[in-house]
Amino acid sequence: MNCSDIVADLAQDAGVNQLTRAARDHLAGCVGCRELLAVVGVPGSKTAASSPENLYAIECRLVSDLRPVRRIAAGSHLLVGFSGVFLLAAGVGVYRLGAHALAVMSPLQAVTILCALAFGSALLARSLVNQMSPGSLHRVSPGSALLAIPLALAIVVAVLFPLHHENHFWMRIGICLKLGTPVGILAALPLWFLLRTGAVLSPKLTGLTAGMFAGLAATAALQIHCPNIEAAHIVLSHLGFAVLASALGFLLGSIAEQFETNGRTA
Repeated sequence: MNCSDIVADLAQDAGVNQLTRAARDHLAGCVGCRELLAVVGVPGSKTAASSPENLYAIECRLVSDLRPVRRIAAGSHLLVGFSGVFLLAAGVGVYRLGAHALAVMSPLQAVTILCALAFGSALLARSLVNQMSPGSLHRVSPGSALLAIPLALAIVVAVLFPLHHENHFWMRIGICLKLGTPVGILAALPLWFLLRTGAVLSPKLTGLTAGMFAGLAATAALQIHCPNIEAAHIVLSHLGFAVLASALGFLLGSIAEQFETNGRTA
């Protein structure tokens, strides 16, 4: 005997005196079913259940925890917002750091890597819009995008850029990661405000996606600024920044999800 069986008995106009022993045992341990029995009337009757007083009591129970929600912006508007965040952060980064890499990259290298970064950021922006709107269909699953984008960019770098030994290799990586941090923060702040306008159901996944999106803005700025076009340096520092930002986004999303869970159970 479970809650569904109790509801079925009440729908058949079975009064409390007509309930089976199993139903009575269930009622003894189920607060929800006892409250339901109290609302529809004891002994149960269709007249009692449909009386104005009981209908009003049921209505009050249904709407007691309802709250108004914000209207989610149109997907096209959100895409424009995400594009603006990416261009603003990358543009400010290039303005502050300089565009020294353009002088040492070939036209093929520059166009290909920048177009690949733009395509990856657009794919992540679309994924974020879908994650903000429950029920949206993903042409590419968010998890697949998060794996495919850095992998594809790493392949592009390996094909286009030379690989050779460098002195002070790790020190130069640290310098680029440090230069990219302000750009990533500049992208993350307005990104957070945009995400708050939606209905995010999985903060961890959205944190991963948003972190990589902000990180790619910094990657674009570093790729235009940094004159070191050695392949391993680009992968570990420029693309590595996006991966680290994604991990940080996952951490922040986990914290937000934990706070949300604690708030619901409090």
